[in-house]
Order: sequence, then structure tokens, then C-alpha cells
Amino acid sequence: MELINQHTKRIMEGCKERALEAGLRFTDESLEYIVTNRDLLELSPKVMIPTLYDYWVHDVEVLREKGKYELYPNNPYETVINTRPPISFYNDNNPDWLNVMIFYHVLAHIDFFQNNLYFRHTWDYDFNGQALSDKRVIARLRAEKGRWVDYVIEFARSIDNLVDFHGELSELFNPADAGCSPRLNYYFDVFLQDVKKVSVNDYVKEVNRYNECTKRYGELSEKTFFREAELRYPELEAHLSRGVEGHPSRKRDLLRFILDNSDFLDRDENTWMKSILEIIRKTSVFFQPQIRTKIMNEGWASYWHETLFLQDNRIKGHEVDFARVHAGVTAMPRVGMNPYALGMRLFNYIEDQAGKGRISYEFQRLVDSDSRKQFDVGDNSGRGFIFEIRENLCDYLFLKNFLDQDFLDRHKLFVAGKRLDQQRKVWQYYVKSRKAEDYLQMMMGSLYHPPAIYVDMSKGIEGSLYLVHMFEGKQLVRDYIANTMMAIEYLWGGPVHLETSEAEIVAGQATSWKQETPQQGEIRWQRVVYSMKEKTLTRKLL
Repeated sequence: MELINQHTKRIMEGCKERALEAGLRFTDESLEYIVTNRDLLELSPKVMIPTLYDYWVHDVEVLREKGKYELYPNNPYETVINTRPPISFYNDNNPDWLNVMIFYHVLAHIDFFQNNLYFRHTWDYDFNGQALSDKRVIARLRAEKGRWVDYVIEFARSIDNLVDFHGELSELFNPADAGCSPRLNYYFDVFLQDVKKVSVNDYVKEVNRYNECTKRYGELSEKTFFREAELRYPELEAHLSRGVEGHPSRKRDLLRFILDNSDFLDRDENTWMKSILEIIRKTSVFFQPQIRTKIMNEGWASYWHETLFLQDNRIKGHEVDFARVHAGVTAMPRVGMNPYALGMRLFNYIEDQAGKGRISYEFQRLVDSDSRKQFDVGDNSGRGFIFEIRENLCDYLFLKNFLDQDFLDRHKLFVAGKRLDQQRKVWQYYVKSRKAEDYLQMMMGSLYHPPAIYVDMSKGIEGSLYLVHMFEGKQLVRDYIANTMMAIEYLWGGPVHLETSEAEIVAGQATSWKQETPQQGEIRWQRVVYSMKEKTLTRKLL
């Protein structure tokens, strides 16, 4: 892995100039590396963050991907990570014309990272540097504690999707009133003086650093200040959460709640585990917006690499090559979903609709198809409108608000069904529905949506942890309940109860080969409680 050469860097800088002229916004600094396919295979399990902590599952995934690559060789073009500065990786055999296309794609990703509000909590610090600090902490703990470190990592990762991502964002969009916050008071009055016992010289340096942050970053000064402090003191967040009076209890953030309230983790011999839980939680929160904006992010990048590449005079003579690569990336499959293709077409559709004034109540009231086709009262403001969408929405809102019947009809999309031909013993695919509501439901089912689980303080017996699953029509996967609850019991240090809903199903027999599934009786949802005590799982009906 090495930095791109000066010739390729000049190509990248030329792409930056054209992208900025088109309206994209991103920082000037960026790092570009040339990598081999093998490098990409080794980076993929770490979500392309080279400095992410080491874990045995990463090694297993590398071996699996190498085995797949030997059977099905492929040539990934690029990948980009949301750090400060942004870091992108490019395959070592890309020609110049292809790099022009890929650079536009990457710059659009960077624009999305740095302007979409769901990434707001990632703007103030360099995660690559933070990950390196976390990696060193875990390496030091491994040297002291051995295999127990990996056990704690595995237990924490089993619930790392149960973090209050939206709670993190709400704190950023509701800044505290002027004056020193309880966190600052605790940091300077207790943590530095009583916990760390720093010298007077170091204490004054921290005061000066905070004053400098206040001058440079304004209302973001405290957040920026603490990001740098966490690099120096990885255990800082655990101390702040425990020491600040009035710190809100995150009942929908299971990892945060365990960190703040577990007596087991507060024991002197177990406090080292808190650093690991903080690292796992911090990493999970960092990647939450990327999971929740996959369609938008890839669609935005594909929209801009097509728009800017076709206007670039450096592609002369490679139009057919571009068409071939572009079609491979953004082809809309008849069965399944390609986020590049769906996102790009939806952005194009929204730009066209907004430019003709169709994002309006007047247009929505029309039911006549000819009137809808001829409606055009806009002022060509569609480009500005999609910039607003890029800034404010996630995949759920993107699809919910703009994936309508006109879009499905324009691209001839449908929901595919599957049934078994029992005579020929093959699966048959057929058009199940062309309705927008059915297609939207299928898309919503494919989006990332972790279960909503919160802590109920009123139901737990003393010393136990009572969790309530807010049922949303989809039951938990039973195969994972036992191991996950055993992990929570270990970290909590006492019995754990989980209240959830499960379906009681009366299965029937298929009467025709045309049916997708056997006939079923009425589904009756019932509330149950799973209890884990001393590694033994029990279940009872409520």
C-alpha cells in the first residue's frame, strides 16, 4: 500500500476543481492510496479502517474472502472512509480514464459524509487516529489479561447494535446553554486533579487548549475538546459518565446503561473491561450512519460520477469503456436490489420532479395520467432540491417520501414472487405486484433496523436487569437469544430478563404448487419473558 503518484494526484486535483464548481462541498485535504486486491481483502473485515483493533473474527473473514476470491476473481475499483482527512483506496491496475470516473465517485462520497446530518457526530474528530489509540489500548490489555479480552469483545459486540444513535445526534442538535457544563467541571476539577493527578504544567496546558478550542470552534468547542482528550485518556468517557451528576440514563442504549450501572464492571478487578465496552460502543455509533444511508450514499456518488464524467474532456475516446463500467455498477436487477442503481435513479427522478414543480400538493391532487405527464410549472430548481435531500435524509425517509407509483412505472419495477414447481423441481419467479406500496414495503424490509430494546427499571428484581422489546411486527431470532443473554448476564453481573413478543403459528399443508408458502392458520402474538440466570435460559408466557 502506497500513496498515489504525482501524475494520478494531479488527475484527482482536477476532479476536485470540477466537483467544487458543480456545487459539491468537501475539505481540500485528502489521502489516496494504491492497493492490491489482496490489500482490499484484508481491509474489508475492518470496514476499511487500517487502524481498527484486531479481533479473531476479522482473520476468519479474511480467510473466507480469500477463498471466495480464488473461486470468483473480481477487481474492486475503490473504497473511501470517513476520516479527517478522508482516506480512499484504489486498485493498482486502474487506467487514468477509469480513475477520473472513480475520483468523482469518491468525491461525492466525501461530500455526503461531510454534509449529511446523520454523520454530524463524525465531523469533529479523526476516527482513524481514534481507532489507532483504541487498538493500542486493547493490545496492552491483551498482554495483561490474555484471552479474556477477546471474550469481553465478543460479549460487547453481541449487543453493539443496541446503541442510542439518535440520542447521540439529539445532543449535538440541542447544545447546552452558555457556561461550563457539568462535564467540563468534572474533567478539570476531579478527573485531572484527583484521578490522574496531573502536574500543574499539564493542567495549565489543558486549560489553554480548551480556550483555544473555544476561539476556533465556537459552539462545537467542547465536543472537539473532549475528542482530543479521549485520545489521551481512553477511559475518560467511563469516568465522565459515572462522575457527572445528573448524567441522563440511556435506557435505550444497552451498552451505555451497562457501562453506567453494572456493579460487576465497577469492581476493581473488572474496571479494565469498561475501556473495551467504550471502544466497541464508540465504533458502533461511528458506523451507524453509513449503515442507515447506504442507498442514498451510493446513489449520490453514482449520480455525480455519471454527471461529472460525461462533462470531462479527459474521457475523450473512452466513452464506450465508461458505458460498460457504468452499466455494470448501476444496472437495475429485475430481482433483488442494487443500492447504486436505485439511489442514482431516485436522485435523477427527484431532480426532474422538483424541476417541474411536481413536489407540490397541486401535483399530488392530480389523478389523470395525461395531466400528470404534462404538468410542468417549475423553475429548474431540481439540482438545489436534491442537495437539500442529501443533507437532511436517511434511507428510510428517502424511500418513504419519494418512491412512488410514477417512479415504479417509469423504470418498470415490480415485486418478484417465488414459487416451487413441484413437477420440475425448480423455483419459478413471477411478477407479484407492480404497486408502489408493495415495492416500498419490500425496500423497507431490506433496510437496517435493529430491535428497539429498553431497560425497565420498575420491573427488575433487585440486582437483575429487565429488558423490554418494543414489538414492531417482527419477532427476535430465537437462535441468538440464548448466547446474547448469556453475554449480557456476564457484563451485568446478575440475572437478565427479556420481555418480547412471539408468534404462535398453526402450520398447514400446501394445496397447490402455485402457493409460495404452505397455508397457515391465524397468527396469534403472545408476550413472553426469557430469563438468563447462571447461564441457564428459561421461558414463560405472560
